[in-house]
Amino acid sequence: MKILVFSDLHRDKVAARSLVERSGEADILIGAGDFAVMRHGVDDVIRILKEVDKPTVLVPGNGESDVELREACTGWASAHVLHGEGVELEGVPFYGIGGGIPVTPFGEWSFDLTEAEADVMLTGCPNDGVLISHSPPYGHVDEAGGRHLGSHAVLDAIERATPRLVVCGHIHGCWGKRSTVGETLVLNAGPEGHLLELPE
Repeated sequence: MKILVFSDLHRDKVAARSLVERSGEADILIGAGDFAVMRHGVDDVIRILKEVDKPTVLVPGNGESDVELREACTGWASAHVLHGEGVELEGVPFYGIGGGIPVTPFGEWSFDLTEAEADVMLTGCPNDGVLISHSPPYGHVDEAGGRHLGSHAVLDAIERATPRLVVCGHIHGCWGKRSTVGETLVLNAGPEGHLLELPE
């Protein structure tokens, strides 16, 4: 199964169009949040991405809420917006959680979760699937300014459920970087997008 993964478009229409053009190479697309900027413009890129007719799994970032993302995706038949829930595609379970985890310092506009809230939402994460989290797991592709800014709840979920793949974003300085938690591949996708084969 070939998957085209991306994150943090932040209203970048050029990047969105590039993903649409490349979507023919993939079986499934994954968008790990932050389509908008400070809760504005989520429609800008989703309107372009709606041209994708392949199954597409999206989670909200901290730049848009799950409600805002679901509304923007209205009428996009092949899209699945996940936030504390899952979907099975081609026999593989996908599970998603959005928002900034832990709570960011950005203030009221940021769509965030506490570690405790995220921990509860991640209890349904299935074994041996694909986890999409806007926030990276703590200690993996999450470093900025010499500090690790990822989520302990996401890390705990990975250690518990051992997904085949984790797709995240959020920490811009780690775009395109990979790590492993045990045998699980963790990729901070970024807006350029990466085409990869789902690990067995």
